[in-house]
Amino acid sequence: MGIDIGIAKKDREAIAKGLSRLLADTYTLYLKTHGFHWNITGTMFNTLHLMFETQYNELWLALDQIAERIRSLDVVAPGSSAQFGKLSSIKEETGVPEWRDMVQQLVDGHETVARTAREVFQLADKASDQPTADLTTQRMQAHEKTAWMLRSLLA
Repeated sequence: MGIDIGIAKKDREAIAKGLSRLLADTYTLYLKTHGFHWNITGTMFNTLHLMFETQYNELWLALDQIAERIRSLDVVAPGSSAQFGKLSSIKEETGVPEWRDMVQQLVDGHETVARTAREVFQLADKASDQPTADLTTQRMQAHEKTAWMLRSLLA
């Protein structure tokens, strides 16, 4: 069955491609945050363990919103580690850095996702795709606020 939501197919596909990058960045950041939650040690343990849990739960919920928006545009959402690895701008962490490095990596990750969301917003705005523009605005706000909170720990 065809789709006619007022957005041209080429625009829907371009937006979905951008959203797929946003999904991959979000998933990679989710995994990194969850891994840091599991492996944090030291004097900042309690503070960061709880903070990281709040952050990875928020990221987990965002994943579904992003993937469902891709599907609403009638495009298949990526859903494998291999696909996410090719699409993500965020470098995975395979070790266990000390807490300051964890926090800095998460600052960098949230800023990266905010930049990706901003790029997708531009595509959505140009195509008059208000639902995607709204989603990306919400994601920018969440990632910019989280990056600020994490940066504050390093001051």
